[in-house]
Amino acid sequence: QVQLVESGGGLVQAGGSLRLSCAASGRSFSSYAMSWFRQAPGNQREWIADITSGGITNYDDSKKGRFTISRDNTKNTAYLQLNNLKPEDTAVYYCFTVWGGLGHWGQGTQVTVSS
Repeated sequence: QVQLVESGGGLVQAGGSLRLSCAASGRSFSSYAMSWFRQAPGNQREWIADITSGGITNYDDSKKGRFTISRDNTKNTAYLQLNNLKPEDTAVYYCFTVWGGLGHWGQGTQVTVSS
């Protein structure tokens, strides 16, 4: 069983930065890929980025360059660095992984960007 807990969200002005964290339970964190998604009010949940167990990253083109995914296997934590934030980045941000054939979501962390 895997449990994911996001943190690091908050209110920030346009142009600001935040670093989101996703802490994972379990001793096999280094074995599975991690993803970040976000969902704005009234919108579908959208994929942002992946990072493999080996650290290979992949991004949605529209977010590449401003957002950076990373992981620290010694801390069982994945990160999403958000730079040059815009009001349209306002959303709940979720981390996600697949383990044991099942998808696991965190509870989400709210990011609000003021203009």
